[in-house]
Amino acid sequence: MPVSLPPALERSLDLLRCPTCRTRHLHPDRGALRCPAGHTFDIARHGYAGLLTGTRATSGDDAAMVQARNRFLSTGTYAPLRTAVAHLATDSVPEQATILDVGCGTGYYLAGVLDQLPGARGLGLDTSVRALRSAARAHERAAAVTWDVFRPLPLAGGVADVVLDVFAPRNPAEFHRVLRPTGRLIVVRPTGRHLAELRGRLPASVTIDPAKEQRLHRALDPFFEAAVTEQVEYSATLTGLAALDLVAMTPSARHVSRADLSDGGLLSGQVTVSVLVTVYRPR
Repeated sequence: MPVSLPPALERSLDLLRCPTCRTRHLHPDRGALRCPAGHTFDIARHGYAGLLTGTRATSGDDAAMVQARNRFLSTGTYAPLRTAVAHLATDSVPEQATILDVGCGTGYYLAGVLDQLPGARGLGLDTSVRALRSAARAHERAAAVTWDVFRPLPLAGGVADVVLDVFAPRNPAEFHRVLRPTGRLIVVRPTGRHLAELRGRLPASVTIDPAKEQRLHRALDPFFEAAVTEQVEYSATLTGLAALDLVAMTPSARHVSRADLSDGGLLSGQVTVSVLVTVYRPR
């Protein structure tokens, strides 16, 4: 039986273009999306559209990582960060704004922005079909599609008022292309102090490259200029389960052993949440 078109996805069809032939229009056809040239893309029963075909640069979060992410975010530990992103994203945008979240994960930050913009619509892109199952349900005005940020985005040019990039890879040229001239790019990344205590308890965890900021600005500078940067830093208390989930939802999960994660009590305690949130204007 064909899958019905989710309302949020239907409202986003004008943004999409066929990733195969670059034709702008995709239309619903018997539980799928089809372009005028006949290229067809399935709509999953979980509510997202599968636009990504071929080999992926990254497989994205697996089921265990997504479950850990959902549990951890539900604790509210990152709520101040979500609030800061929403505040900066909603500053001086039109009431009927289009919000694009690239590397959206479970849609947590996109939903936070849409909560503050009752007339806006959102579209989340991610390689992980497991994460998109959550993202497609994260907000009634948020659609979700599979995509790889390192490829040209399956979107028409100049359609987004805000592009969110929260702890995600970046494609500056494509971000610039899909943003309106008055649009804004919001990039969230960790400082060297972010979760330092937790990383200290897990010597095999992923470290933060001290040259990360320089590389970020070199990559973005041809296309964007920084308008404002806010540092969001606060102390949080992690219980054993929350600490385990926090590790399990990050790339560090691939670098630590099961033995390291066998006792959440060893990982619990105070941690520093420390990130930079920068709003960029297109050049």
